[in-house]
Amino acid sequence: MSGDQSLPGEEPVPDEADNAVFWETPDTCGAYPRLTEDQIARLAEHGQRRSMAPNDVLIQEGERCQTFFVVLSGTVAVVEDYGTPEEHVLRVHGPGRFIGELGLLHGQVAFYTAVTTEPGEVLVVSLDQLRHLLAQDSTIGDVVLRACLGRRALLVGQGAGFRIIGSRYSPDTRRLREFAIRNRLPHRWIDLETDEEAEELLRRFGLGPEETPLVIWRDTTLLRNPSNAELARLIGLPSLPAGNRHGDVLIVGSGPAGLAAAVYAASEGLSTTVVEAMATGGQAGTSSRIENLLGFPAGISGAELTERAMLQADKFGARISIPVEATGLQPKDEDHYVVAFADGSEIAARAVVLATGARYRRLQVPGIERLEGTSVHYSATFYEAKQCRTDPVAVVGGGNSAGQAVLFLAGYAPKVHLLVRGPSLEASMSRYLVDQIERHPRVEVMLHTEVTEVIGPESLEELDVVDNRTGGHHRLAVRSLFVFTGADPHTEWLAGSTALDSRGFVLTGPEAQEACAHPEVWQGRGRPCMTLETSLPGVFAVGDVRSGSVKRVASAAGEGAMSIHYVHRYLGRTAAHGGTDSSPHTRPKESAWLA
Repeated sequence: MSGDQSLPGEEPVPDEADNAVFWETPDTCGAYPRLTEDQIARLAEHGQRRSMAPNDVLIQEGERCQTFFVVLSGTVAVVEDYGTPEEHVLRVHGPGRFIGELGLLHGQVAFYTAVTTEPGEVLVVSLDQLRHLLAQDSTIGDVVLRACLGRRALLVGQGAGFRIIGSRYSPDTRRLREFAIRNRLPHRWIDLETDEEAEELLRRFGLGPEETPLVIWRDTTLLRNPSNAELARLIGLPSLPAGNRHGDVLIVGSGPAGLAAAVYAASEGLSTTVVEAMATGGQAGTSSRIENLLGFPAGISGAELTERAMLQADKFGARISIPVEATGLQPKDEDHYVVAFADGSEIAARAVVLATGARYRRLQVPGIERLEGTSVHYSATFYEAKQCRTDPVAVVGGGNSAGQAVLFLAGYAPKVHLLVRGPSLEASMSRYLVDQIERHPRVEVMLHTEVTEVIGPESLEELDVVDNRTGGHHRLAVRSLFVFTGADPHTEWLAGSTALDSRGFVLTGPEAQEACAHPEVWQGRGRPCMTLETSLPGVFAVGDVRSGSVKRVASAAGEGAMSIHYVHRYLGRTAAHGGTDSSPHTRPKESAWLA
């Protein structure tokens, strides 16, 4: 193994060719904790000891992670491109450390190889046993989860993982990058327009620019303009089993509302599946820090909140599949609904929970499309922030999402301009965010301000902004623009099947029943439409997609949990009125889908 790939602030790892002793990578950022003796003893109750010789490969890059390793003695190096001329060491772990990152918890393929550098002994714990232990032991669970999240962020920062080669002007390139970013997948984008490496790689594979975008991994796997689903399968994101599927509850969408519904449905014995078109966590998953969520006084990142919820849902037997895009919803018979998907498959369920959320609106400025994905962004995560360490940036929007993005980016960029078209921040932003923004020395708030033009041939150089009171224009020198200007619901696929309001959000409760295009579906039911129920009996809407909902993480999670109460009431009434399925209360807690 060769090459010094130490991170900033870390001691270098000497080259093996120098016969130097491998130094352990210091834990300067909390991603490499050392387990206590008590924690190792607790893990040992669920694992086995195994000796390791020099150069033993514990985890192979590109293979699905199935095992959790704790180093008891000796050292283990985490290496990228192992066995190739580009091989380099990412980090080294000694006794008390464990091997693995976020992909381990979800059974994804590994983005690195773990190989023994000094002989010793490891503790081997199966993935199933690890998940069980993390769900039962909060102390170990917190340590492992936070370390795994931190390690995934470091892999992202190092440009590890697969490569996306494509033009910044290509919609498919932007699609692949957005999917990788939203799912927190380690990757590196190679711009066909400006990066010399792009031409070299195309020559190596005998391909032309017209065949991009490409996904390349380990120089052995090449995908030509893959769909999001093909990329997901390459990495090992969860998918649904083949064949016809039936179950108690189908949840469409995996933001806070959908995940909360999944946790409560599965924990109460309902066979539960969640399908997601883009990435778990929804818009909340892109938030750097949520500080007004009950129970998290120090705040929590959207990524950590999402991962915790997914572990809970998995603990109770819920299945989550990505990416699966819903295209239609229709009654199947008296007791089931069928949801159709873009890949031609279908799922039948006794009840459906719509939790598809909303997507941020694009800024309507001429020519902005050419800069999207390079210097114009609709989320503010570590992926985008690392590009803003030396240049000023602008954020457009006046809501909580914009405020959270401003404070996060101010930790990276030297200057952040917040552009708000209204007269104040207080009208649509929480007070705690307003106070922090007004006090921050690197944030400038510009009220009554709108963007009229983006300037820059290949990347953003300036914005033309206008004062909407005076009509006066001026130029703002920024290198990135972050847009948070409200959201539109994911309901195109529901048109004609459920009642929507004038803006496309799903109506629920009495409003839904009143707007129902087929009032006969309610005749003879002996009850009115329940609070979260749509115009279709047994179909519920929660979170941002629901008309009149409070657009906050806590309220979305609350609605998701509450929807399962109504699902039980609906299924109980359905069974009482002659439905063929047994009561959900009699089902085992981890009942699987029936193929």
